[in-house]
Amino acid sequence: MKRILVLGATGSIGTAALDVIRSHPDDFRVAGVAVRSRAGEAERLGSEFSAPWFAGEDAAARAVRETDADLVLVATVGLSGLAPTLEAIARGIPVALATKEVLVAAGGLVTSRAREKGVPIIPVDSEHSAIFQCLQGERASSLSRITLTASGGPFLEGPPDLSAVTPEMALRHPTWRMGPKVSIDSATMMNKGFEIVEAHWLFGVPLDAIDVAIHPESVVHSLATFADGSTLAQLAPPDMRVPIQYAFTWPDRLPAARAALDLPALGSLTFRAPDESRFPALRLVREAAAAGGTRLVALAAADEVAVAGFLAGKIAFPDIVRVVADVVERTSVAECDSVEAVLAADAAARDAAQLLVK
Repeated sequence: MKRILVLGATGSIGTAALDVIRSHPDDFRVAGVAVRSRAGEAERLGSEFSAPWFAGEDAAARAVRETDADLVLVATVGLSGLAPTLEAIARGIPVALATKEVLVAAGGLVTSRAREKGVPIIPVDSEHSAIFQCLQGERASSLSRITLTASGGPFLEGPPDLSAVTPEMALRHPTWRMGPKVSIDSATMMNKGFEIVEAHWLFGVPLDAIDVAIHPESVVHSLATFADGSTLAQLAPPDMRVPIQYAFTWPDRLPAARAALDLPALGSLTFRAPDESRFPALRLVREAAAAGGTRLVALAAADEVAVAGFLAGKIAFPDIVRVVADVVERTSVAECDSVEAVLAADAAARDAAQLLVK
């Protein structure tokens, strides 16, 4: 029985993960749950699963130190996932990673430490899980290109002026049910930019060998192209319990009570190139990634502040990317090869972004 520590237990990923665990009582046990807020809900979950619970700013890292887990699911918001990820790696515990900002802001640091300790980082994002699954039984060195699919979010079609978009409109994703932060990032396509950076660190593929294809049906979760020209894809319904369960069972699989794909019922699957004039976040992330270091940290930090500002009604929807671009442009380029350097760059970028969303 695998003991799983769930960090961010009350978020959308944490909730889906606990649903997976409930559906396999003979295979998984909750080693503990951690939340930053909503302590009452954490206590209820702790009681349900007969597991310790942790709440507060340092709850996730404390939970890693104080529980006996076989796998740590990191599903917290933003850079708060960095400390528990590094703590799990230091303790030799495999990490199921669902927090994008950990690799965006500190990908080199995290992946180098994981390699040193021989600790696997198992991706939970549906796109990276797809590539991870396509690579099973393949030599990583033969992977030549990655294509990340994107639904296009709620504003794929319609007028080019998005200044009147409300939070309610932006949160209404057409295919996925996600938390507020990632839902807004999907609407701006900042999340897809983040996923380019994540794929670079997870699979060792150059940034310019990672493509994005708009795929509104959200059935093909990503594609891997190999040196011989063969392309493999992973398909599944748009249900986060699929990649979560695979992260929990890897390298094996377990049955699930969910419906499989009915391809004839789908009829057709469509793909197209993203319109970067409509979604400038993609270009912004690629430019920040090319510079690396402090600029990637600034990108993730400023986006978190800008999204919060939009949800609070302080800035308009198009201002999210404008605020992030402004902060990134003002950030000098420097290496971030330590936790202290990452946290310092993060704090500076947050301060700069806060001034722009007041």
